[in-house]
Amino acid sequence: MSEITSEQVLEALKTIKDPDKGENIVELGMISGLQIKEGHVAFGIEVEADRGPKLEPLRKQAEKAVHSLSGVLTVTAVLTAEREPTKQEQPTGNNVNPGPAAFQKMDLLGIDSVIAVASGKGGVGKSTTAVNLALAMASNGKKIGLLDADIYGPSIPLMLGINKKPSQTQSGLIAPLENHGIKCMSIGFLIEENTAMIWRGPMATGALEQLIKDVAWGELDCLVIDLPPGTGDIHLTMAQRIPLTGAVIISTPQDVALIDARKGLNMFQKVEIPVFGLIENMSYFNCPHCGKRSEIFSHGGARKEAEKMGMDFLGEIPLDISIRETSDGGNPIVASDPSSPHSLSYIQIANNIWSKIK
Repeated sequence: MSEITSEQVLEALKTIKDPDKGENIVELGMISGLQIKEGHVAFGIEVEADRGPKLEPLRKQAEKAVHSLSGVLTVTAVLTAEREPTKQEQPTGNNVNPGPAAFQKMDLLGIDSVIAVASGKGGVGKSTTAVNLALAMASNGKKIGLLDADIYGPSIPLMLGINKKPSQTQSGLIAPLENHGIKCMSIGFLIEENTAMIWRGPMATGALEQLIKDVAWGELDCLVIDLPPGTGDIHLTMAQRIPLTGAVIISTPQDVALIDARKGLNMFQKVEIPVFGLIENMSYFNCPHCGKRSEIFSHGGARKEAEKMGMDFLGEIPLDISIRETSDGGNPIVASDPSSPHSLSYIQIANNIWSKIK
């Protein structure tokens, strides 16, 4: 099967007209961020923010037009508020409308709870922790989904050992991929491994919304969302649009990480999302040769910070080569060695989190 081309996609999109402007969305310059990978197509449709809700039918028409092309397996189109309203569309005086539709919570049918795993900075082992916590919950008989929300640096496909492409269900939804007993979705399944996602904030957040609502998650006890590091557009959109049950913050013990962890905590508090607690990752290191314990990044900083901030300390995970090797190998330690001390630590933390959900 020959690879679909960008020219073919754009030709198909020329059949879709903006209902207000009467011209097709390609000639109007509304298409951005077109990505094509082995039959999987993704693109943004740039619109004025106040027109977003009413153009949802246009988005669906665009997806249908592209999906009709031979060789296309899945299509993901997102509406992105990149454009400024025209002069005629500018709200004035008492007619100012902040566009509350953008802040309405999604109705995630069949998903009982949603947990965000966050960190104030990168490099603290957030994704490794998110994967192992999801696996730990699944090991207790729960139906778990895992969403890789790091559009710019997706790592979950590698950690779960998934290199397949998602298919489309008869209802037109994307079927999540599964391994180790959990369902998973990531933008990494839809793009080449070395492809740089040069997407602005609105398009990235729009893509995430699509990955949540256009995926056939089925019945889940919990959807775990691995957020990108920091506190930006994606985090704000998740808090405003996704009915989050709560959040968990990952940090290493040293002060530079804890400073950023505080920012993450403050962000969730401002948007009134419960923070279940703080996890200290890379808490200590036990030498595999001599058995000596070293506190490379200090120790206990996250526990002290949790106490200071009046939140729960959920547990600590050591810096250990087996955790890194199993994650890099696509067979995380909770799945590959569930009775190991490190796996039991993840399972205990997962139990601590679960006790706050129910």
